[in-house]
This record gives sequence, structure tokens and C-alpha cells, in this order.
Amino acid sequence: MPRPAWRGIPDDAVSAIFTELKHHRDRALLSFWLSSGVRAEELLTLRHGDYDFGEHTFVVTSKGTRNRDLVPASADAFVWLALYMREGQPASPGDPVWWTLAPRNRRPLTYGAARRMFSRAQKSLGSNWTLHDLRHTAAERMIGDPAFTLVDVQTVLRHAQVTTTTVYTQPRMEDVLQKVLEHYARPRPPAQTIEPEYDGAAVRELLGLGE
Repeated sequence: MPRPAWRGIPDDAVSAIFTELKHHRDRALLSFWLSSGVRAEELLTLRHGDYDFGEHTFVVTSKGTRNRDLVPASADAFVWLALYMREGQPASPGDPVWWTLAPRNRRPLTYGAARRMFSRAQKSLGSNWTLHDLRHTAAERMIGDPAFTLVDVQTVLRHAQVTTTTVYTQPRMEDVLQKVLEHYARPRPPAQTIEPEYDGAAVRELLGLGE
């Protein structure tokens, strides 16, 4: 069976996952993924010199085109990044931003290690969301914001064709089911009866009941 196109993570699940994170590095990663919509591997290759705290933007090498593209992210993401950097991470221009947490034998964070971190944060939920689902979640949130046009979202996600972006306009089944349940739970308004207005004398005459 084809996998459903929509894989956004519900807000309550996002909050629960974020609560489980123990380190500023992981909070920064999740905040960047959720607010920018970049692919997991694009963020993991971020280097010092690629971001701008003042503008809340950063540069990624886009998958496929290999273009160097400017992407916005939330203020919260940059706050978590600053807190992570204060912990003494290597910060020379050109150095990777994301590192393993072990003080000895520190290495750049790999996709596999980031995936395991995200899986551990979901253990108490019993869920199996993927890192790529965070990109879908970011798209869902932007699509749901009336301040964004479809072309705006296409631009942020760097889709070559807007038709690729339209997949995120499809409602999630759980949302549709919730609306249906709410519809049937609402009390029905009482039926209104309309009393006809008529001339009593005319009706009696029509029926041959004239006096």
C-alpha cells in the first residue's frame, strides 16, 4: 500500500518529544528542523559561518541542486543554538556546528546518531516518527498559517515545482474524522414551522362553505 502523503507530527506529540530532550544541542536541532523545514542531512552539515544570529537565517547546501540557499528559522532555534555553543563547542569558521556529546573523542554528529537521538526522545510515547517527518511538520504548520501563500511555502521548502508543495494541502484523516465527530455531536436546531397566512373567507368560498 502507498504510504500516506501527510506525515506531519501533531502539536501535542511535538511538545512531548521536546520535553524528553536532555541537551541544548538536541533542542536546537529540533527547533531548526521544525521552523525551517530543511532536510535532516542539510542541517547536519551546517558549519560555523553559515548562520546569522541577527537575521535569523542560515545557509544550506540543497539536496539535488547543490545550491547554497538562504533559509529562515525561528528566534527560538537561534536561542537554543546560542545556549549549545556556550557549552564550549568548537566554533572556528568552517568547523561543523553539531558534535557528539562525549567530551572525549568528540566527533561531528552523523545522520544515524541524530536519528537515534530522535528515537530515544519518543520512547515514552511509543511513536516512531522520523527525522524527515519534521520537514513535513514544518510544511503543515506553514500551510496552516493564513499569512503564508502556497508559493511562500514552496520557496521556503525549496521545491522546484509548486505541485510538490500542494501535497501538504491535503487534510489529515484524523483531522477530518474529528470534524465529522464534532458535526454529529452538535445539537440539531429545532425544526421551524411556518404558519401559512391566508384569508379565511376566501378559503371557505373556495370550498363551497360560503355563508
